[in-house]
Amino acid sequence: MKLWKALTVVGMMVCLMLSGCGSHESTDSKHVKELKIAISPYQDADTMKTATEPLGKMIQDKMKEKGYTIDKVTMNVGTSYGAVGEALSSGSADMGFISGATYVAYDQDVDVLLTALRQGIDKDTDDLTVWNNGSKEAFTNNLVTYYRSAIVVGPSPKGQAILQKVKNGQQPTWEELNNLTWAVMSPASASGYLYPSLYLKEHYGKKISDLAHVVQSDSYTTSTARLASGQVDVLVAYSHIRAHMADKWQSVFGGTGDIWSQTGVIGVTGKIYNDTVSVSKTSQVMQDEGFRKALGESLIEIGKTEDGLKVLKTLGHKGYDWAKREDYDGERTVQKELKS
Repeated sequence: MKLWKALTVVGMMVCLMLSGCGSHESTDSKHVKELKIAISPYQDADTMKTATEPLGKMIQDKMKEKGYTIDKVTMNVGTSYGAVGEALSSGSADMGFISGATYVAYDQDVDVLLTALRQGIDKDTDDLTVWNNGSKEAFTNNLVTYYRSAIVVGPSPKGQAILQKVKNGQQPTWEELNNLTWAVMSPASASGYLYPSLYLKEHYGKKISDLAHVVQSDSYTTSTARLASGQVDVLVAYSHIRAHMADKWQSVFGGTGDIWSQTGVIGVTGKIYNDTVSVSKTSQVMQDEGFRKALGESLIEIGKTEDGLKVLKTLGHKGYDWAKREDYDGERTVQKELKS
């Protein structure tokens, strides 16, 4: 009898270890030891890391409300857009804040979960006379799902000469543009490379890779600082770059006047779908569809809170909405066109 009881106890212990006899659901299915988040370098790494640190705790709290316990959230700022794409592709990062261009470039191993919402800007056109009419660009209260890229010249003599030509209604020649020093982002960046490159192809039959003087920046902050100091003549960035960097132009970057008097816009692209929250297909954590859904819901809810918006401001995001793969078909067309 004692032997039978002992065997019964052992059997019960085995059942418990296997998460319950007759049950296929693991008791640990809603327990995640670590969620690894990779962040694209929208600004310099130190600023990004410090400003987004509270987001980890917010995600833990929201996920706990939905029945998921996450012991640790690790957030790292990538050295480049491509580095974040590679991290998601390999599964060394579970989730990432990445551009639509980066998502499309790595979509064999990455799924899009959410699209970011941004504050709209009052200049939403490719008409250069509007951008250079002397009025400052201003943010509106409308949340939008797209933006544009702008080609912005700075205070250097070469930059100002091109700007004057544009203000006179003339189109710069390729030779004039090729004589400028350009600040660009990595080739995976939508507004910092891909769409401006397509703009050049449409207007001149050339691409950024054909330019003679190109400097790749690690962030838009770096590009703007280089423009203010005259290290570069022109930068390519999201079209609200001037409104975003206006306060730092003189105090941080050393501009000798305000950003509106020292810069101008010589090109504006078509619409670009907003950044994404994307997840790794190769991450073990993201194999759970329930976890993905809860994570998306959590970020949408965080984006509707005052504290959440303070953190997301560093990413340039004003909240999130669900995304579909086909939302980024336009981006796929851009990349295909440039490869050809």
